[in-house]
Amino acid sequence: MYAMIAMQYELTLPADYDMGIIRERVRRGGHALDDRPGLGIKAYLIRTKGVGGSPVNQYAPFYLWNSADAMAHFLVGGGGFHNIVRDFGRPPVRHWTGVAAIEGPARGAPVRSATRTVAPLAWGQELSAPVARPGLHTAAVAFDPHRWELVRIALWASDEPEDPEATERYEVLHVSAPEPVHSAAAAASTVS
Repeated sequence: MYAMIAMQYELTLPADYDMGIIRERVRRGGHALDDRPGLGIKAYLIRTKGVGGSPVNQYAPFYLWNSADAMAHFLVGGGGFHNIVRDFGRPPVRHWTGVAAIEGPARGAPVRSATRTVAPLAWGQELSAPVARPGLHTAAVAFDPHRWELVRIALWASDEPEDPEATERYEVLHVSAPEPVHSAAAAASTVS
């Protein structure tokens, strides 16, 4: 039984784009989802070209939804995504079925960075819960049965998290966390 839905869209911006515009956008409006029913977490993520090895400027918010209804309202029911569409066009929105989420030992600390790993999901691969590490605020594991891929997202209280498997590293501008994330049991299951 999986309740959580992971979701992300990525706005890759021109190489000379002033990322201060995104920072100001989040500063002004980032608190809009701080009390959104059905939302576990929204992390306002950015990558800046040339910083931390990023090849691009990108705004790439990541969400953990507790309710498909809440996610649908956000995307097509006037719940906020229309602002992204108005300002940037309509980006593809990826979503994954949640496997597990955990709160880390740094749950009470401000979130400074995030790491994401997206990888093919091998036949017979174990879908296990994330492991709590020092500096970890929250972590989640989810999968996409259309593409057969696994996503692991971790929010960190440090600027330089130790996550050697990460395929992307982000700066976190704000975190909205109105509800505890409804996660499946931490027991591992196998893709078969």
